[in-house]
Amino acid sequence: MTRRLAVVAKEVGVSEATVSRMLNGKPGVSEATRQAVLSALDVLGYERPTQLRGERARLVGLVLPELQNPIFPAFAEVIGGALAQLGLTPVLCTQTRGGVSEADYVDLLLQQQVSGVVFAGGLYAQADAPHDHYRRLAERNIPVVLVNAAIADLGFPAVSCDDAVAVEQAWRHLASLGHERIGLVLGPGDHMPSARKLAAARAIAGKELPEEHVARAMFSIEGGHAAASRLIERGVTGFVCASDPLALGTVRAARRK
Repeated sequence: MTRRLAVVAKEVGVSEATVSRMLNGKPGVSEATRQAVLSALDVLGYERPTQLRGERARLVGLVLPELQNPIFPAFAEVIGGALAQLGLTPVLCTQTRGGVSEADYVDLLLQQQVSGVVFAGGLYAQADAPHDHYRRLAERNIPVVLVNAAIADLGFPAVSCDDAVAVEQAWRHLASLGHERIGLVLGPGDHMPSARKLAAARAIAGKELPEEHVARAMFSIEGGHAAASRLIERGVTGFVCASDPLALGTVRAARRK
């Protein structure tokens, strides 16, 4: 017990006596310190005292689909810093091919009694993907925020860029450079942000955007390279891409040509 007090006190930056008072429910401990001690117990793997087990942990899951796309580490840094300033501890959950799935991470986070979950890219953006794990979060009233466009019926708040404005700016920029055959490199057909980009492009270009100037690929450099190569063979000279990896692949394809 004495060792546990010392480790927790060091983690929080307070005295052992303060930790002891908090764990024993005695007065003289601020709410911020109380929550910091609870977070430290969870992070260090110590079991909470019986009288405190009913409280939800001050942990927030941050679920990312990958780290190869540079936008996701950037999200992790900013969101993690903001959570820390609020006295919350981010739990980073990164998916890997053949590894732990998004649904598995949700189960693990629920076991840890997290205070909330932030998804920065995930299956919620794909209409045909499984979504039962999101409904489990909703049924337990866990606060959830989604980064980027999501399917309509999940009911979670989302933080998203304006795809229509982005595509309009990109399209007009390419047109100002003299491009008349502009193509789109998008994600799968059920990917909501890609669908919004395609709708915006069609609203701007109309008949100037034939179906053969739209190519779809998985979100990877290789996928972007293959899709852009097909479009270049069809005469496309300017590209609007749905993600950074797709854009990098498109640049490679253009350089090879």
